[in-house]
Amino acid sequence: GRLSGVFILKYPPKTTKFTNAVDIPVEFIEKNVKLRGKIHHVTEKGLEVEHIPITIPIVTSIQRKWQSKGLLLVRLAGVELAPSGMVWLQKELKPSQMVWFQLLGREDLALECRVLVNKGRFLSVCLNEEILRQGLGRTARIEGLHHDSRLYWKLHKRLLRAELKALKKNKGIWQEESFSERVRDCISNNKWGDLDWSWKRIQKIYKKKHLVLCITGLGQSLL
Repeated sequence: GRLSGVFILKYPPKTTKFTNAVDIPVEFIEKNVKLRGKIHHVTEKGLEVEHIPITIPIVTSIQRKWQSKGLLLVRLAGVELAPSGMVWLQKELKPSQMVWFQLLGREDLALECRVLVNKGRFLSVCLNEEILRQGLGRTARIEGLHHDSRLYWKLHKRLLRAELKALKKNKGIWQEESFSERVRDCISNNKWGDLDWSWKRIQKIYKKKHLVLCITGLGQSLL
C-alpha cells in the first residue's frame, strides 16, 4: 500500500524568522548555527539585528503577512568593547548592512556571537577580531562556550592573536601603556588562572621567546 502521513518538523526550518532570542532553539546554539541579519542600530548593549532568514520565493510573500517584527540583540563574543570601539562600529556598520552571526551562546535576551561582515565578493571580516586588531577593546571570556571545548580555544586564540597585533603596534587603548603594563593588563583581564589556562597554550599563541618568558613570569606572579 501507499505510505501517507504528515511530516513533523522537530526544529523550525531556516526559513523561520526569529524576532526574539528566546525563540531560537537550544539546538541551534549548541550547533553554533550561522544566521543572516540586517544591522539596525549599534548600542552600548550590542548590535540590534533583524534576522533575515533564507527565502523561498513561493512562501516569502505569504510569510511577510504573518511574520512578527522584532530585533535580536547580538553581542560580540569574547570582546570587552572600549568606548572608542562602539564609535568605530557606528561608523563602519551602515544601517541595513547585512551580516552573518554565528550563535555561540545566549544570556537573558542577548546572543553571544561571532559576527562576520562581507568585504567584497570573496572576503569577510570577523568584527570580534577586527575590534581587537584595531586596539578598540580587550579579550574576554566567551560566554556560552565551555572553556574546555575545542571551539572555545580555537576562537579565543584567534582573538588573542588579534589583540597582540594591536598591543605590539601601540594601537588604540594600548598607546599610553608601557610594554610590560600592556602584557600584565592583558593577562589580568583574561583571568587566565581562573580559566585554568595552561602555559603550553600561551606558548603556542605567543611564538617569540622573549615575549613568552615575559608572559610566563608575569602570569606566575599573578597566580
